[in-house]
Amino acid sequence: MATRAPPTGLPAKVAAVPPNQTLYVSNLPSAKIQKEDLRTALYMLFSTYGAVLDVVALKTMKMRGQAHIVYKDIQTATQAMRALDGFEFFGRPMNISYAKGKSNVVAKLDGTFRIPTAAARVEVTDLQQSIFNAPVPGAAPAAPASPSKPPGADHAMADAGPPEGRGVKRPREEEEEESDQDVAMEEESDEE
Repeated sequence: MATRAPPTGLPAKVAAVPPNQTLYVSNLPSAKIQKEDLRTALYMLFSTYGAVLDVVALKTMKMRGQAHIVYKDIQTATQAMRALDGFEFFGRPMNISYAKGKSNVVAKLDGTFRIPTAAARVEVTDLQQSIFNAPVPGAAPAAPASPSKPPGADHAMADAGPPEGRGVKRPREEEEEESDQDVAMEEESDEE
């Protein structure tokens, strides 16, 4: 089976990846600038060509010196890529191409976004279940479930007395004020 060569007149990187709303930018400075400053600078530069939906610039070892710029449409992404490819950004020429996949922002907008299923496949063992369902330390142990009371079953105890005498706070007995006989503390020294 023969492989198809890219059409003549187009650079190889444009023909290899189909046009996309997301641009992949590489050869960015990674040590000279903070992540938020890099995102802001990229947004300011790329937003001159159209509406930028998102700028993803990570500082992890795998993504260091790279970013993804998400545009609202493919035309503005293509225009920005053609104008800024090779543009010197903080002393380094940027390499810009179309991203291989669709951005999550674009997928959410067009309704094709799917939550990754890797987190849904987590199995919980019996030991983990017993740990998570254990009572909080220091808390009173849970009382066994008692049968529910029929309505109107609450009544005062026979020896509780009249309601006027219940729940009344007793007045505090006033303490006699101490006389002003403050005694000065003796200074002790460790030198003996």
